[in-house]
Parts: sequence; C-alpha cells; structure tokens
Amino acid sequence: MFKMTLDNKSILITGAAQRVGRALALAAADAGANLIIHYGTSQSEALETQAAIQAKGRQAHLLQADLNDLDQTLQLIERASQIHPIYALVNNASIFEPLTWQDTTPQDWQRNLQVNLTAPFFLSQAFARQIPDGESGRIINLLDWRALRPAADHLPYTISKAALAALTRSLAAALAPRIQVNGLALGAVLPPSDGGDTQGVLKNVPAQRWANLEEICQALLFLLEGPEYITGEIIHLDGGRHII
Repeated sequence: MFKMTLDNKSILITGAAQRVGRALALAAADAGANLIIHYGTSQSEALETQAAIQAKGRQAHLLQADLNDLDQTLQLIERASQIHPIYALVNNASIFEPLTWQDTTPQDWQRNLQVNLTAPFFLSQAFARQIPDGESGRIINLLDWRALRPAADHLPYTISKAALAALTRSLAAALAPRIQVNGLALGAVLPPSDGGDTQGVLKNVPAQRWANLEEICQALLFLLEGPEYITGEIIHLDGGRHII
C-alpha cells in the first residue's frame, strides 16, 4: 500500500517546545522529517526539544514569535521558508483559559481569537503561498472536542476552537487540490496547563481513561503520511467524549 514518506520534509509545528507540541515534533522526527520548532516564551524547553530531535539525526531549527502579535505572526512563515520550503504546517499552539461569559474581558476575548484562530488562518495563508508550483502540502489544526460541542465553560477558548473547526473545512475547499487541510480534535490528553481541576474529567469519557501521547502522534502521522484524498476531515481523538 502506498505511503508517503516524511524523509527530509520540513514541518513547522507551532508551540512545539513542550507538552503535546513537543511529542508531535519528536514523532515527526522519528518518521524522518526535519523540524522547525516555533515557541513563544519557552526558550529553554525549545532548546531541549531541538537537542532531542538532533540526537535522532534530524535537523531542528528554532523560531520565536508571539502569536498574540499579528506582525510577528505574519513574519513566521517567511522566516521558516527561508530555512527550507515547508511541506506541512501543524497549528498546535493555543491558549486555554477557564473563562466564563461573566468574567471574559474584551482583552481575553481578543487574545483567544488571535492565538487560537487568527494566527492559524494567517499562518495557513502564508504557508499556502510558499508552496512551489507543482508541489503539495498539508495543514493540520489541533482542535478540541468542545469545538463541535460548545458549552459554557472555557467560553472564548471554545468559541475560537469552534471557529477553527469551520476554518479547517473552509480552507480544505479553498486550498484543494494541492493542499490537504484536516483537524485533530483532542480530549483528555494531559492535565490542563492552567492548573484547572481534573476531578471528574473522565466521568463522561466512554473510554474511561486519559489518552496517551503516542496515540496523538499516531493520528498526526496518519494525516501527514496518509492518503491525499482525505481533506476537510476532523478526527476526534477523545475516547468518545464528543458523543456524550
């Protein structure tokens, strides 16, 4: 069966210094890719991730940018493509804040939209423009099961991810046939970085367990290496949480 190889292909992963982003970067390196590691403020973690990838015999370059700053966001793809033409963009970076409608400020709202939605759009736009004629590419957006089941918790985060799910499908149509655009909607993978309560997280998860990072990586590699005929798809890797 045909399987696309990632050997020597360049992949940009935003927020790749730590947590899920780091795991995705290491998995792509294991599959033969060279990595461009974007980070915001986690420089020491980015350096550790870079060293781990280089130890695997793959190239790893670091690019710092504040995705809450539109100018820095707009420059990121150009900076990355100067290193090497990018085969795939993984929009992983996001902010996850436990805000409700009562306590969300205009600044909170704009920050969530900028990092979780606006940045992925303009990165994807610039990425598509740098794909050489006759070449193909892939975009993968990291989503959340909440995106298709919005509730009252984490409100600006959830709304921004719901919009990113819509953007995933819109870009899949707009960028076809040369660029495939898909999403991974995650559930309980790692305890939240905001220190939120994890009690009861698994209550409504049919699988009754947390995901492991290897499963997330397997899904990513499927979308990077699998059939080009898959586009506009959102794969839920949430143990069935979105159906409850």
